[in-house]
Amino acid sequence: MSVRLFEGKEHAHYYWKYRISPSEEIINKILNFLEKHRSRPFDLAVDVGCGTGQGTALLGPYFSKVVGTDVSPAQLEVALQHSIAQNITFRECPAEQLPLENGKVDLVTSMSAFHWFDHPLFLKEADRILKPQGCLALLDHSVDMELSYGDCSEALNQICKELYAALLPYRNPYLGAISFDIYKETYGALEYPAKEWHENLWVRKPMPLSSYIGMMETFSNYQALLRKDPEKARKLSQDITERLLKVIGVTSPDVEVVLSVRYYCLLACKP
Repeated sequence: MSVRLFEGKEHAHYYWKYRISPSEEIINKILNFLEKHRSRPFDLAVDVGCGTGQGTALLGPYFSKVVGTDVSPAQLEVALQHSIAQNITFRECPAEQLPLENGKVDLVTSMSAFHWFDHPLFLKEADRILKPQGCLALLDHSVDMELSYGDCSEALNQICKELYAALLPYRNPYLGAISFDIYKETYGALEYPAKEWHENLWVRKPMPLSSYIGMMETFSNYQALLRKDPEKARKLSQDITERLLKVIGVTSPDVEVVLSVRYYCLLACKP
């Protein structure tokens, strides 16, 4: 089983506008792991479930070719609109059916998408296309993001926690209680002899408060609430915005805050 979401054109646009990308530090951690097992230069990387391609673009400078794949034509359309690197291409396909030859890929990544895949089928497919000593990198971030602003960060994050709690009942049952468990269990079950687990990889990014709200509205559980009760979803977003602004002491959602996001990452090398 896999789950198909985020495929509308409007949602794809919001993904590009609001979603954050892994930091260079995280990308370097992946590349350093790969270099332990395969010498440079690196030939081919495949970013599966690439969405609008922000993570895919980060791989471009380090590989001769990068292929981003996604099941959503709308997501890929946005990715193509913003892609300028000549060595990056995109293909529409399910994560479990990758149109690539056996044993040709140096690195397979999935950045905040693996939890939606059919996990056994995708892992089998990744193994098929990886070269010997090719590497797999699966990363995601926790939902409980944090905001910082002056001396009121604690109050801001209490409101954020209430937001996440309000959205929790609308979490897709395919994901279980928390996505972290999917990745950690996959790490434990993966039979590759060389593997690493990393967590508490923090990405911090200044952004307008309105961008934090916009990103929150791209979450699958907010989108589920929006489909079920549009008025309730919009009221939740409005109320949270007003409460955050009141704590900060301003009226404009353009006020800049710092968003902190905790990533975790599974790295594994095919024998």
